[in-house]
Amino acid sequence: MDGDTLFTIGDLARRTGLTVKTIRFYSDTGIVPPTDHSPAGYRLYDIGALTRLDLVRTLRDLGLDLAVIRQVLDREVSVPEVAAAHADALEVQIRTLRLRRAVLRAVAKRGSSPEEMDLMHKLAKLSDDERRRLITDFIDDTFGGLDANADFVDMMRSAMPELPDDPEPEQVDAWVELAELTQDPDFRAAVRRMAEYQAAERARGDRTGLHHDLTETVRDSVGRALDAGIGAASAEAAPIIDALTARYAQTFSRADDADLLQWLLTRLEIAGDPRAERYWHLLAVINGWPVPPSLAPVFTWFTQALRARTGQQSRVE
Repeated sequence: MDGDTLFTIGDLARRTGLTVKTIRFYSDTGIVPPTDHSPAGYRLYDIGALTRLDLVRTLRDLGLDLAVIRQVLDREVSVPEVAAAHADALEVQIRTLRLRRAVLRAVAKRGSSPEEMDLMHKLAKLSDDERRRLITDFIDDTFGGLDANADFVDMMRSAMPELPDDPEPEQVDAWVELAELTQDPDFRAAVRRMAEYQAAERARGDRTGLHHDLTETVRDSVGRALDAGIGAASAEAAPIIDALTARYAQTFSRADDADLLQWLLTRLEIAGDPRAERYWHLLAVINGWPVPPSLAPVFTWFTQALRARTGQQSRVE
């Protein structure tokens, strides 16, 4: 080693900012072995060992463990390979930390109990596949084995919760509520009743599919009535109901009579569970979609008006 500059552990400590204890540990484990020893037996290191030690410090600062660092130093893996793998691992950690932050903010906002916080954390940690599986199981359970409206079931299957990597507390809240809702036996039973009703209607010949135009007609007509302050049981509501029942009769090829009113009332009451609309509202929040205005006031007014009409007819008859 004549002519080469050699450094003691103290020299390395001053040049790298590492402690003597740390350098000695790296030396003892063979990560940065000594180049030589002094006549007194002290360990000495050359410029290559100093460079190796700088690399070890950099890799440790980046979070790599000693086993991986040893592989890099021994040329078993390349620095680019390690960097790519570690970046992927960090991506997972970052996503986890973001979810934890969102859960904690949601907990702080809701004033959650320890049990609620634990549930929120568990649900928020579910993978995309696990979230989809939870919703798919709900759909399979409530619509399975029935000849329900295929377009509607397909729409449900295509609308899966996609919690972003950096969710807002409101999105975590919405996901937790959606998960709880789909596991609620009472809600499942209500959706099953809707599906069974759809299947029965299809068995009687209703193959008209989804009725978006009809829903828009109800929204517009009843919305104007609500804006005008028209009561559902008032005389002013009669022409609105007449126009709507005529439209339903036309769409479903039914007579516009008392039986239609009762059929329509039954249809609305079965489909009128506000939790069904809440399901779609929560999905919109989770996925960052525009949240549609609630139709609950519209169909509540419509249902009340039909009840009033059927009551008037029964008294006349």
